[in-house]
Amino acid sequence: MKNKPKNLFGIPSWLLAVFTSIIAIILLIVFAGLLGSISGLDKDVSEGISYLIYGIIITIACFYICRNDPKSIWYILILVNAAGIISAIVEPNFWITAIWMYISIGWVTSIIGAVIGYLAGVRNRNEINQI
Repeated sequence: MKNKPKNLFGIPSWLLAVFTSIIAIILLIVFAGLLGSISGLDKDVSEGISYLIYGIIITIACFYICRNDPKSIWYILILVNAAGIISAIVEPNFWITAIWMYISIGWVTSIIGAVIGYLAGVRNRNEINQI
């Protein structure tokens, strides 16, 4: 039991992080489009809801990936948040619009989710090693 594979569903942690990032971006675009098409909804509100869903997906993924493979905490956060990091560097209006607040909240919650997942994973591994 000590040599348990460090992947979830047979997929390595780094690849799960990349898949999560891609799926979260697709869902962000879909939700932003759907919510934006509702005539009575303000654009800022629809963007906020879309980024909230994006942040929740990223946070949950960081928790589960780091719980399963605690050592992956060092690179999971960068891979999962790659789109936000790249947009913060490349997008000229990133820091002067409301987008930075939404993405930054996602960064903070993903760090919290990853740390909690890491702690749960380390605790779980210690319990398994004691058996």
